[in-house]
Amino acid sequence: MDLEAETALLAGLLERYSPTGQEGKAAAFLVEQMQRLGFQAQVDEAGSPTGSLGTGPREILLLGHIDTVPGFIPVTREGDILRGRGAVDAKGPLAGFVCAAARVRVPLGWRLTVAGAVGEEGDSRGARHLLKRTPPVMVIIGEPSGWDRVTLGYKGSAWFRYTAWRAEAHSASGQETACETGVACWNDLKSAAEAYNAGRTRAFDQLALTLRKFNSQQDGFGQTAELEIGVRVPEELAVAEVQALLDRSARGGQMELVDGVPAYRAEKNTPLVRALLAAIRASGGQPGFTLKTGTSDMNLAGPAWNCPIAAYGPGDSRLDHTPDERIALSEYQAGVRVLAGALERLMRE
Repeated sequence: MDLEAETALLAGLLERYSPTGQEGKAAAFLVEQMQRLGFQAQVDEAGSPTGSLGTGPREILLLGHIDTVPGFIPVTREGDILRGRGAVDAKGPLAGFVCAAARVRVPLGWRLTVAGAVGEEGDSRGARHLLKRTPPVMVIIGEPSGWDRVTLGYKGSAWFRYTAWRAEAHSASGQETACETGVACWNDLKSAAEAYNAGRTRAFDQLALTLRKFNSQQDGFGQTAELEIGVRVPEELAVAEVQALLDRSARGGQMELVDGVPAYRAEKNTPLVRALLAAIRASGGQPGFTLKTGTSDMNLAGPAWNCPIAAYGPGDSRLDHTPDERIALSEYQAGVRVLAGALERLMRE
């Protein structure tokens, strides 16, 4: 593929709007493109497009995701800048996987597989389905790190639903309402997080809480307040420990864990990481490492497969989920060069 063809692949993927649960058209497009490039490609049982080059037993899995958050952004190109929903998170890295794999010659004994998991922005059903397969020997997660950075870890995440109920009372009674209980609970939680974070200067090490929803209702006999709370979980805390901390601020209400995944940090000194660093240097970059305060499919794949793993991809992660999501095509192309160089190094070993 030439540079324009690699850009066209990314633009075509961006034009097929694919918020979580609506990935079908984008998945079909990517399968068609991979087949044209010589991949054995199909949509798997979960709906994720997957394609392989080579048939050897030693598999390197390039695991990206094809879904995006909601909010269509018209796809436009202005010089070096390509705008569109998913340009950074994470169709840029996914298209880069396809282009990089297409650049290399896969030697006997090796297999390169690209997967665009569905549902990463939701329940990660695509990645959870892939975990049932034979473990690969190495995994690269497709998330924006910047072309000269390698991501080694992600914080965990947990979602809680808090419910407070109070019997109906006259407004002059002085009795605390369900809404007041919910507000007090939230204030207690924020204070508990601040106490935990004291002395912890890195965001990766901190407990971060977000109030996502606050609903209330009454039926003449009782009042109910319901809060949905998102938690970014630091490496040293298990999800169960987070729940215990939140339970202490429940004020008689119910704190229900909806879903949760612990933080994960990959090993730094592995053949995979060394190959990525060497490829960045060969492209003129000064490589570095990063730890992310979000969560990715690395949190699932890392502990399940227990093989060398890292996250890599072009793009500025500060633009994730924003109305001005965009990628510099020069960075996208640099990322493709780095990935191709790293894969060639790995498959020579």
